[in-house]
Amino acid sequence: METDLAPLAQALIALGCPAAGAMDMAGHLDRRARQLSEATGKSHDEAMVHLLRMMASGWAAQAAGVGFSPPPAEPLPGAP
Repeated sequence: METDLAPLAQALIALGCPAAGAMDMAGHLDRRARQLSEATGKSHDEAMVHLLRMMASGWAAQAAGVGFSPPPAEPLPGAP
C-alpha cells in the first residue's frame, strides 16, 4: 500500500527530527507502525501515536541534555 509520507515527515520535523532525515524516518516509522499494529492487534493509527510519543520524548530528552551514556568500553581479554 502506497502512503504519502510528507505529512508524517513534517510532523516529525515539528517534533524535533532533523529535516534532512525526516522522509527516511517517516518511511521507517510507517513500516514499524504497521508491524506493531499486526503484532498487537491495535490500529495503525494507535501504533503510530505510540511510536511518535516515544520519539518525541527521546528528542526532548536529547535537547535537554538527558540521555544514556554508556560506560567506557573495557578492552577485550588478550587485546593489545
